[in-house]
Amino acid sequence: MDLERENRNALSGMIVTAQRLKERIVTLTRELLQQGKRTITFDLACVTSLDGTAIGQFISSYTVIKAAGGEMRMAGATGHLFNVFHVSRLDTVFPFYATAEEAAER
Repeated sequence: MDLERENRNALSGMIVTAQRLKERIVTLTRELLQQGKRTITFDLACVTSLDGTAIGQFISSYTVIKAAGGEMRMAGATGHLFNVFHVSRLDTVFPFYATAEEAAER
């Protein structure tokens, strides 16, 4: 499944390769910030696993978004995927929500 941008400024879909993830996150983050969006939600509901490169890209994106005065939100991460963020203590840095809809409401 390809990554797609949704109306609520979220990123969702199956992440196939680290390179594809990096390209899409960088492009979407830049585009959304240029459009004046300051709250960006990454919807991970369909993602089953991430590697260190992907985690690093989320950290980089977080830094760029914060520097622009924005907020990065994570949605839909459950089970093993959430544990990846928890073990690295990133669940204390990024706000996590059960769904993208819940993230959009906050």
